[in-house]
Amino acid sequence: MSLFDHLGISVDDLPRSIEQFDPVMQALGCTRQDADNGVSWYKGEEELILFPAREAGSGPHRHGRVGFQHLAFPVDSRAEVDRLHDIAIGAGWTAVREPKPYPRFNERYYAAFVEEDNGIRLEFMHNPPKEPVAD
Repeated sequence: MSLFDHLGISVDDLPRSIEQFDPVMQALGCTRQDADNGVSWYKGEEELILFPAREAGSGPHRHGRVGFQHLAFPVDSRAEVDRLHDIAIGAGWTAVREPKPYPRFNERYYAAFVEEDNGIRLEFMHNPPKEPVAD
């Protein structure tokens, strides 16, 4: 069983958020489904949903304040981290941290962080398993 079934995020400008999220979510292999009051992308049983904020103009979310911090997407290679970062930047996301190694986590960890207009932060990360030690 998955840890999460879905994640819902409220945004100020749903059409603008769709412009920013759609290229990234499509690049992650997700399928988009539009609804009357939101949009979702799913892959298998997991789903990310955007809803219009109930209080217009109440954003953006500020990183580091109480609430959502970031969502990390594991990918298969460093090249995929770089590719997703470039797609996000092309869709209007802001680079928070360019793709780079994160040795403070471990010597294999490589990631990039981006943020969109609502202050929603995503991480694209590659963290391959540790090589087994030969006997």
